[in-house]
Amino acid sequence: MLHKPILVKRNQQATLAFKALGEPRRVEILRLLRSGPRAVGELAEEVNVSQQAASQHLAVLSKAGLVMARREGTKNLYSIKPDGFAPVAAFVEAFWTPRLAALKDEIEKKR
Repeated sequence: MLHKPILVKRNQQATLAFKALGEPRRVEILRLLRSGPRAVGELAEEVNVSQQAASQHLAVLSKAGLVMARREGTKNLYSIKPDGFAPVAAFVEAFWTPRLAALKDEIEKKR
């Protein structure tokens, strides 16, 4: 079976993202990061886990392409990587686009 490399990569990224989003604390970390970059210690305190556990959650989110880190002094500041959500959005849109098109067609028939 032949796969186009971009399609396979996007599917793999979507799978990693969905797995990462399947853990409630990771979702909470992403909610916190919406307000701006934060250090691991801050995130750990906010989601009530150890710094080591927060770091592990961030590593999963990073591997999934959903967050990125930048060094500032002695701290790593994590922030959301918006383009990392593109494979998830594309996956969800693939379900809605045909349904919305069918709804549009049905509404236009009734006019």
